[in-house]
Amino acid sequence: MSISAFALIFLTIYVGLAQLDALSLKIGLFSPVFGGAATGLVMGDLKTGLIVGATLQLATLGVATYGGATVPDFLSGSVMGSAFAIMSGRGAAYGIGLAIPIGLLLTQMDILARMTNTIFQHHADRLALEGDYKGVERNNLYGIIPWTVSRMLPVFVGLFFGSAVVKAINAWIPAWLMTGLKTAGIILPAMGIAILMRYLPIKRYYPYFILGFVLMAYFTKSFSLLGTALVGFVFAAIHVMDANERKNNGPSKPNDNSNDSGNSDDEEVEIDV
Repeated sequence: MSISAFALIFLTIYVGLAQLDALSLKIGLFSPVFGGAATGLVMGDLKTGLIVGATLQLATLGVATYGGATVPDFLSGSVMGSAFAIMSGRGAAYGIGLAIPIGLLLTQMDILARMTNTIFQHHADRLALEGDYKGVERNNLYGIIPWTVSRMLPVFVGLFFGSAVVKAINAWIPAWLMTGLKTAGIILPAMGIAILMRYLPIKRYYPYFILGFVLMAYFTKSFSLLGTALVGFVFAAIHVMDANERKNNGPSKPNDNSNDSGNSDDEEVEIDV
């Protein structure tokens, strides 16, 4: 199966817009699950795209580009991995195995984009000293070019030569290496969840964590992920309402009682008199 011209152009533009979304609005287009879903939608296999994208999404939990740090480009990996999985017909596991090294390899493109962007930013600094605010605005917009090209170019080239790339990958990658990549694809989501748990107050709310684990591990036939999430929402709502009620009621004040009793004694004396 080969990719259509429409899908090629759409996915190339999509990764460029998704990268801008990652730098600005963050409405979700930059997420691997969105990239995999968009790829599966335009290529006629939404299920495979969702599986590949969701798996890579789990791998990115708790990972962020703080400062100048660079993380794997799993957005482009999800797009290309989903596309290759659909074109080859070998399933989502094959796409995940390809998406991981693609994401790691495209880390270098992210570094190149950051380095190129500094050219425009330094030029903007010089224009700011000259008072040319229009030039500063233009150079800030010019920074869009390296960011988008760093994602659009490799995706376009990889998908344009899709059939040849897939055949070359199948011929070049030995079976043991592909098995290792698939295994890494299974482990990475668990690692992403573990990283995320480091930022959560698990020690304080461990009963809820254990309950969710038991529901998903031992009652998978009765509970879905959505059902478990709703159970968690119920417990969270109960916890919040109980905390608000205790905060509003507050502890009784002994001093107020003593004052009231004193006042009542005074009133009784005055009545007797």
